Amino acid sequence: MDTEKKAKILVFSTDKISDPAIDLAGLMKIHYSPTVYTITVPCSSSIKSRWIMHAFEKGYDGVFIAADGTDCPYGESCSELTGIIVGNTHELMKAKKIDPARLKMAAVCSVCAESFVKHMDSFTKYLSKTENTN
Repeated sequence: MDTEKKAKILVFSTDKISDPAIDLAGLMKIHYSPTVYTITVPCSSSIKSRWIMHAFEKGYDGVFIAADGTDCPYGESCSELTGIIVGNTHELMKAKKIDPARLKMAAVCSVCAESFVKHMDSFTKYLSKTENTN
């Protein structure tokens, strides 16, 4: 029996790109931690730093942005804008003494179910290891 506490992760996913991959993981019965929670947004570049910081204030161990990448239907600069948001949030995290590695971003395409699960598994392991050594 696994008694180790699983890291609680908030995922910002996009309705047209990464949500289908997350749904596909479920349909394919590819399991990942039950302590992964998702919030759907139209575009990853619409995420606000204050939302991410609020997640940490509410007890999430990590935040993962399942970014649209180059497939974003709202604009070609989505990845660049999302990267700026992540960079700005990393600075806010450092100011509050929150490890910036607790915020991750990766492009997750609509058929990337296995890739999404690998991201969740490695992020969960990293966060759980970090939490258990503090």
